[in-house]
Amino acid sequence: MLKIIPKQFIRYKFMNSLFLGLSVGVIFVLYRPLEPSIYSLGGVLLAIGMLIVARFYHSILNAEWFFRISLLVEFILLLAMLFFLKYPYTYQTALIIYIGYQITFVFGSYLVRAETLLLKTDELLTRLDTAKQFGYLLGLGVSYLFYKIIEYAGITDNQTQVYDLHFLLVFIEITVIILIFKSFKKVKA
Repeated sequence: MLKIIPKQFIRYKFMNSLFLGLSVGVIFVLYRPLEPSIYSLGGVLLAIGMLIVARFYHSILNAEWFFRISLLVEFILLLAMLFFLKYPYTYQTALIIYIGYQITFVFGSYLVRAETLLLKTDELLTRLDTAKQFGYLLGLGVSYLFYKIIEYAGITDNQTQVYDLHFLLVFIEITVIILIFKSFKKVKA
């Protein structure tokens, strides 16, 4: 049986939100080759996926499944970023990355519900949400500075800028995965 370690978990969520803030602008470049109908189809499949996940709440709203699903989501993100760094930027690349991100979004509501149930107290939830907002704001600020610095260095192509940012994103994502492991401990049932 697993138990959440609130202090470590809050650090993990800070870094997770830092990642989100850093990456918020990349989707506009990554998804550029996709036609609008893909977003409609993706939205339908996302909603169906979220409905399916919700049907399993009775079994998965616990620390063990929360840990597993959190790891799954983060590994999918890491694989999508590594795929983007390795393969040429094409329609297929954009589609695969979009599908990867949509899979992670299927678990979005579940992850928020589970963290609320597992942390339980209003004090911990306040600390969690505060850390998440600070991480997000810091990520937005760092991404802005990153783009301005590399623009000043002569890199003005959006695709190249996003590609370069992915090296930082991969580093942050690896840190996030390490922090997930530190956020849980095994306890005897």
